[in-house]
Amino acid sequence: MTSNTLAISERPVFPFTAIVGQEEMKLALALNVIDPKIGGVIIMGDRGTGKSTTIRAITDILPEMEVIENDPFNSHPTDYDLMSEDVRRSIESGNSVEVTKKKVSMIDLPLGATEDRVCGTIDIEKALTEGVKAFEPGLLAKANRGILYVDEVNLLDDHLVDILLDSAASGWNTVEREGISIRHPARFVLVGSGNPEEGELRPQLLDRFGMHSEIRTVRDPELRVQIVEQRSEFDKNPQACLAQYQDQQQEFRDRIIKAQDLLSETSLSYELRVKISQVCGELDVDGLRGDIVTNRAARAYAAYMGHTEVTVDDIKTIIKMCLRHRLRKDPLESIDSGDKVEKVFEDIFGDLLD
Repeated sequence: MTSNTLAISERPVFPFTAIVGQEEMKLALALNVIDPKIGGVIIMGDRGTGKSTTIRAITDILPEMEVIENDPFNSHPTDYDLMSEDVRRSIESGNSVEVTKKKVSMIDLPLGATEDRVCGTIDIEKALTEGVKAFEPGLLAKANRGILYVDEVNLLDDHLVDILLDSAASGWNTVEREGISIRHPARFVLVGSGNPEEGELRPQLLDRFGMHSEIRTVRDPELRVQIVEQRSEFDKNPQACLAQYQDQQQEFRDRIIKAQDLLSETSLSYELRVKISQVCGELDVDGLRGDIVTNRAARAYAAYMGHTEVTVDDIKTIIKMCLRHRLRKDPLESIDSGDKVEKVFEDIFGDLLD
């Protein structure tokens, strides 16, 4: 099976293209898959709105990736930034490596996970007695080149959230113990979800997520009935449901592959970059992360739409998701942060809008 062919997985997963009513969340996930350097997405919303289902569904639909066989870090066969140091040394020494294909991993991070479970552990005794670096990989190693999903991220220990965000930003995980240090690639799309009623994430952590998707329970009765019926049909006969959406699933996968290839050719004009920074300045966004993420997301969206020149409409579509979680909260303010971003965007880009 080639990486461009859609296969029905052994364990049926609800089809991504069948999910309705949560378009913003689906788009944020798709853009992060096209360009993982956007920095992940935090999905905040009501319970029972399909957050976990959607994340599993997009992982299931992604094209297979080439990896070094039997490598615990999913090392890339040719990209040094995505391969472990052992594999890189082996390749530099002229050794040949076996390459195989595997599905993109989605790693669930349990709330009770310890730092050792997340980062991996070094067997000191083995290192001292046998003189070898005995490393037991953690969840960050398994998530390399995949998706790391943290449900209820707002309930996770802040120290662990820091570790995840640092690894996601740098693309590397370093484990140090008793003077022994091991480093491995850990480039993944970090997806966090949570319910605001159970506590907010600290602003300095929230800011580290590239995009923010806000989801609400669908209120339209007809759409609710459609969602319930779809789920019932899938539970009754998963294979028939997957076969029904096979063409749409394949079309979406092809679109993602094409966008990933097109991304390097997309460009964002100087005039539009200045206006994006004007919006960030006007909204009093701290630091430059908002500017960088908006530029990246706009280019990823342009590639997703199949064109190489970013337009004002591209920016309009993604800017709320990139900036609303970076605004300083004023408890006396009644205006929604997304509406505030939209208003400032229209003021600054007004002369360029249709």
